[in-house]
Amino acid sequence: MAPMTRAFSPNGIPGSDVAQYYRRRAENGVGLIITEGTVINHPAAADNPNVPHFYGPALEGWSAVAEQVHAAGGLILPQLWHVGMTKQVGRPPNPESPPVGPSGLDLSGNPVTVSLSESEIHSIIEAYAQAAADAKRLGFDGVELHGAHGYLIDQFFWHQTNRRSDRYGGDDWAGRTRFAAEVIASVRKAVGPDFPIVLRISQWKTSFYGAKLADTPEQLASFLEPLTAAGIDAYHCSTRRFWEPEFKGSDLNLAGWVRSITGKPTITVGSVGLSEEFMSSLASGKVTPIVGFEGLIDKLVRNEFDLVAVGRSLLVDPEWVMKVRSGRLNELQPFTADALRTLI
Repeated sequence: MAPMTRAFSPNGIPGSDVAQYYRRRAENGVGLIITEGTVINHPAAADNPNVPHFYGPALEGWSAVAEQVHAAGGLILPQLWHVGMTKQVGRPPNPESPPVGPSGLDLSGNPVTVSLSESEIHSIIEAYAQAAADAKRLGFDGVELHGAHGYLIDQFFWHQTNRRSDRYGGDDWAGRTRFAAEVIASVRKAVGPDFPIVLRISQWKTSFYGAKLADTPEQLASFLEPLTAAGIDAYHCSTRRFWEPEFKGSDLNLAGWVRSITGKPTITVGSVGLSEEFMSSLASGKVTPIVGFEGLIDKLVRNEFDLVAVGRSLLVDPEWVMKVRSGRLNELQPFTADALRTLI
């Protein structure tokens, strides 16, 4: 199950309804659940008071979630998240805390705040490590770091939002990946050698769908090398449409290229089971049609990637996996935006 922001945790604390929401997926055949983004312990990490925390009183709620998923036979990773410069100035839950980012620039490259200092960067790195240590202590099966979609880790990657000239920036990947690499290394130190660490990456950013971190396989290899060396176990490769090739001259998607380059397991995601991508279906308000899985299965059989993450289809239909497994495709529930308004 792919991570999907739900915002059903008042004051950042997930309740029994959240635990049952995840349990329903596990007891209906989802082998691995990656939770919605859970924010680390930093005042500017969240921009919604109902997005769950992964610190303080929220940890008791997350312990119950993990227990419910394990009781149903599933595995579960929390996705650790910091929204960075996408936080709106003056917005709860901490309206007095301005957004933070590598250069204080929003996703359009406009100045909003000052650049993070190195001491602030180090405190955020420590917050990621503490959240990962808590995840292990609570019995989770690993962690995922959200490094995609224009949020904080990704803002260090992207030249549009990282204009730093110190060791955390510059024109090469050694600088722009340093923050993420230090997060990964710090998390690894906190959880030990055998606790899985997944990194979610994407080329596209929220509202900047044509953005590219890498224009060629060679650039992608340079980007991935320091992240892999830092201790990543697997990559979760977010695309808007899993079937689209990442680079000209090959039909490999992003997950296929990342697996080929790094040798690490990869997860593919992006409109699985749907014929339209997320934002267009939300904007139109239309039902998103269900399509076949032949192309997906062919790529999986060819070992282009190792796991498939399913998002909206599972959000609207907890029994999606069982229905697909038994060939009951005519019983699948189509996605509509109404599914975002409740925990089914």
